[in-house]
Amino acid sequence: MLLSEMYSILKELQLPVAYHHFEEGSRPRPPYLVYLVTDSDNHGADNWTYHKQNNLQVELYTTKKDLATEQKVESLFDSHLIYFEKVETYISSEKLYQITYYITLHGG
Repeated sequence: MLLSEMYSILKELQLPVAYHHFEEGSRPRPPYLVYLVTDSDNHGADNWTYHKQNNLQVELYTTKKDLATEQKVESLFDSHLIYFEKVETYISSEKLYQITYYITLHGG
C-alpha cells in the first residue's frame, strides 16, 4: 500500500487529516488525525531495494476519551485489512488524548 492510498483511506473518516502536522494557526478542533512515516525497514540485495516497507504512525487527537471515534478508526483499518498496534497517552499541556496507531505499509 502506498502512502497516498493510506491518505485516501483516512479521508473516509471525514475527520481533518494532515501529514506530520497542521500548519501553525490552522489546527482544527479535535477530533483530528495526523499521520507520518517514522522510518523504513526495506529489504535489498545487489544495491537494489526489492521490498519497501514504511513504518507509519496514525495519531488520533481528542479532547476526551472518545471510544466511538476510536472504534470508527479501528473499524476502518479492519475493513481495509490493515494490521495495527496502538498506544494511548494524555498530553496535559495540550489537554488532549492521543491514540497512536502503529502500522506497517508494504510496498512503499
